[in-house]
Amino acid sequence: MGKTIAEKIFAAHLRDEPFPGTYVLDLDRVLCHEITTPVAIADLVWRNKDRVFDPTRIKAVIDHVTPAKDSKTAIQGKILREWARRHDIKDFFDVGRNGVCHALFPEQGFIRPGFTVIMGDSHTCTHGAFGAFAAGVGTTDLEVGILKGVCAFRKPASILVNLQGTLPEGVYSKDVILHLIGILGVNGATDRVIEFRGPVVDAMSMDARMTLTNMAIEAGGTCGICLPDQTTVEYLWPFIKDDYANQAAALEDFRRWHSDADAVYERVLDLDVSNLEPQVTYDYKPDCVKPVGELAGTRIDQVYIGTCTNGRLEDLRQAAEILKGRTIAPTVRGILSPATPKIFREALEEGLIAIFMDAGFCVTNPTCGACLGMSCGVLAPGESCAATSNRNFQGRMGQGGMVHLMSPATAAACAVTGVITDPRTL
Repeated sequence: MGKTIAEKIFAAHLRDEPFPGTYVLDLDRVLCHEITTPVAIADLVWRNKDRVFDPTRIKAVIDHVTPAKDSKTAIQGKILREWARRHDIKDFFDVGRNGVCHALFPEQGFIRPGFTVIMGDSHTCTHGAFGAFAAGVGTTDLEVGILKGVCAFRKPASILVNLQGTLPEGVYSKDVILHLIGILGVNGATDRVIEFRGPVVDAMSMDARMTLTNMAIEAGGTCGICLPDQTTVEYLWPFIKDDYANQAAALEDFRRWHSDADAVYERVLDLDVSNLEPQVTYDYKPDCVKPVGELAGTRIDQVYIGTCTNGRLEDLRQAAEILKGRTIAPTVRGILSPATPKIFREALEEGLIAIFMDAGFCVTNPTCGACLGMSCGVLAPGESCAATSNRNFQGRMGQGGMVHLMSPATAAACAVTGVITDPRTL
């Protein structure tokens, strides 16, 4: 019987099987940020186990609140900063070099096909876009990962999602994943790997694929994953060119991680997206999804474009296409947070930042701040935000606020009109 890509990765990294169906895997990457890692560091210090298994395989960043906004966040950053120095962790990204973790780490070439990756962050599943098994974990698992370089997981059952057809103009990967979450529900993929395949995925850029896999967790998935292909090779080529004779050789090597034709899936979903409309959430769960037309005219107070879901260059281009030559509504606050310094610089060079600023947007440094209601765009009670982020839980962006999830293009259209708007009308 054939294996899925997740099963192949598990087999290649298996350290132990202490209980039937429970696998202890060797880790290729342990990723860290200043919100969840300091707790793990403090506990390791308390246990007299202040060690790391391999400083070259640990990557760390300060990204959720940066620069620090108060003494508490300053202390969190200080703990991570001193820990990285203490253990000679070279790949530590402090203020000025830092970006949103799930955009920054792939951009640096740290994620490769077949890798096992953990982080104390639920959206670690983003890295599955590269054909890696990547999962968010709790503090105890993070501690063990830092100390021993291993993590325990249950047997990886997979859901195969075949995306067929062609995306219509004005419809993007964010619309696809919102639509899928609406079908699966927030618990529909719990403890499962969502494997994305089909011609629609094949045609997507790495930026678009990372949007798909980023939100697998919103359907309960442990990981979202794509099969590595030529697009993956081209993205990673600056980092792997010394490892292969040419791109064809890299592609052939990556194919060993492809799921077998006779692999067994718990569920198979075939979705034709040819007639898909832009999608928008309502209420306080990511599976509360409707076509944009059903919510058209709903008042918006703030528009937030950025995050690990949609803060990459391709996302900024999509929004700028709507905003160019236009001004945002006088009742709207527009906030743009490019996900990394590199993205910020490239957007500046392309003239995208000028488009946002001319339209009336506030442009911030790369940060997660507004996404989780910690800085740079917290909502007041009763306010609503059109956001390109991944989570719309009650109080997520500020107590009493409402978050409507959508694509960058739809968010930009909302900024112009002041209400939820189909971007195709602009």
